[in-house]
Amino acid sequence: MHRKSSDDLAIKSVSDEGRFSGYLSRWNVVDHHRERVAPFAFQESLAALEAKGRKLPVLWQHRADEPVGDWDVLREDDIGLYGEGNLWLDVAPNARLAHRGMKSGAITGLSIGFRVKAQSFDDGGRIRTLKSIELHEGSIVTAPALDEARIDTIKQKLAAGEEITEREFGKILREKGFSRSDADAIASVGFKAWAAGAARPQQADRAGMDALAAQLRGFSLPKF
Repeated sequence: MHRKSSDDLAIKSVSDEGRFSGYLSRWNVVDHHRERVAPFAFQESLAALEAKGRKLPVLWQHRADEPVGDWDVLREDDIGLYGEGNLWLDVAPNARLAHRGMKSGAITGLSIGFRVKAQSFDDGGRIRTLKSIELHEGSIVTAPALDEARIDTIKQKLAAGEEITEREFGKILREKGFSRSDADAIASVGFKAWAAGAARPQQADRAGMDALAAQLRGFSLPKF
């Protein structure tokens, strides 16, 4: 599952009773992974939720075992994906923590958990556009700008055979023990050559992803 944060001032209002609102995603904002969400990318997903009469949970820091509320309004407008939710202040301890942080202005971030159903890649601008998104949850987060950089998210992409970026490839190398400069240099040369071999810049087919994941699982640094 992918994760993507809105800006760090996504939460727009919060009441004493725990009702809050804000934007979970904004259209055409290019993030540090060179990705953007196309307008109305959630249309099919929101329609499916409405047809089932299902609400999505408000999670604390994307933790599936820590729901802190529910989203009772999710809609798309000219700005992005807007939401209104309710915190379960009476039963969820982290809901009270989130509420205190939101009221004080210390916690202002929203982030979504989702799967990509359709996307396109602009070779010239090197930007990936997410055109259709299956929304799974919306979280309150303390550090939205750092959320998608987590290494476990990248590993989940590899395990699922999904595309990763050169930047994400470099993060895996750094986790394996390479310095930032060495990892960036290796990623810059090696990843581009590997991606070009798949005939899709910055992407690879399922077989290529499986091969890369297998190699990284067995990778270890030489010992001297």
